Amino acid sequence: MTSCDYCTQLPDLEEKGRLFLYPKGEVSMMIENQLKIMNRAFSMDNSIFCINYHSIEDVRTFLTQMHERLPIQEQSKIYGTWANKTNSRFPKMVSFSELFTRINNLDFVTVINHRLFTQYLQPIISLDTHEIYGYEFLLRQTNDAFPFQPGKLFAFSQQAGLQSMLDSQARISSIEISSSLLENGQKRFINFLPSSIYDPNHCLKSTFKAVEQFHVDPSDLVFEVVETEKIENIAHLKTIFQVYQAHGIHVALDDLGSGYATVEVLRELKPDFAKIDRHLIEHCDQDKNKQGEIKQIIEIGAAYGITLLAEGIERKEELEYCKDVGISLAQGFYIGKPNPKPIKELF
Repeated sequence: MTSCDYCTQLPDLEEKGRLFLYPKGEVSMMIENQLKIMNRAFSMDNSIFCINYHSIEDVRTFLTQMHERLPIQEQSKIYGTWANKTNSRFPKMVSFSELFTRINNLDFVTVINHRLFTQYLQPIISLDTHEIYGYEFLLRQTNDAFPFQPGKLFAFSQQAGLQSMLDSQARISSIEISSSLLENGQKRFINFLPSSIYDPNHCLKSTFKAVEQFHVDPSDLVFEVVETEKIENIAHLKTIFQVYQAHGIHVALDDLGSGYATVEVLRELKPDFAKIDRHLIEHCDQDKNKQGEIKQIIEIGAAYGITLLAEGIERKEELEYCKDVGISLAQGFYIGKPNPKPIKELF
């Protein structure tokens, strides 16, 4: 386990172990009173409450009771963790809110802790040649006992303080899988969340190590910032892009024209690639307003040397329009759906 992983990971919750709560300020007395009311035995060491538990359901019940009994503003002053006999180190404390979210979504915790996911590949083609240019890597489940929808898993990770860990694991798994499935020269588009990278020189070490370990050409990688979160700190995102590019890796802005990925952000970031969102591409061959927006994006792309990719192609007419106006790359169900292996035949 890397130091980055350890910063965010709780151990698996066993049937018996100890729950630790660390309150700040006067909340300590409030917790002590609640423990007595709930008839919970506890010990204290350096202001940390230690409560033994005897089952996973016991932990869930206890944290639910604390959540119901303590005001939200007081819960924000409490940190906690759980530990079991297999721990070699004391686990990192997390906020009560994160702890409560984890106990109520233990299957998601297991998926992240044990990397119970893989990557499916969706083809990206050159519109000039109709040949495969590369693939986007998309998170998928591997264990039917632990199903998940990727969007819900990432949303959980943000609420549970596991976002950095999941984002890093997803990047590394994409690099590893691509090394065994793709030939050199085929681009690998991999999503990342900028808020998961607080210090790119530190947080991306494991990513760059994976590039070396699996003998992937850095120039074949394209890391794309996804639209699921607001880009509040452009300067920070620029720094992330610069660190990637300093290692010979390309960067992309995803979902351009939707939500937070605006043409103003495109001008500011000047990525190597920009992916035009599917809502602009849908029936773009028939919609004059969409055509106007797309042409504006094309002008900006040409001015800054940005390669454009049309997402969500589902009709022949959309593909032909994008080719006619000069968009270089495309992906979508009309071209090929995500698959566990690179597809051999297009359309």
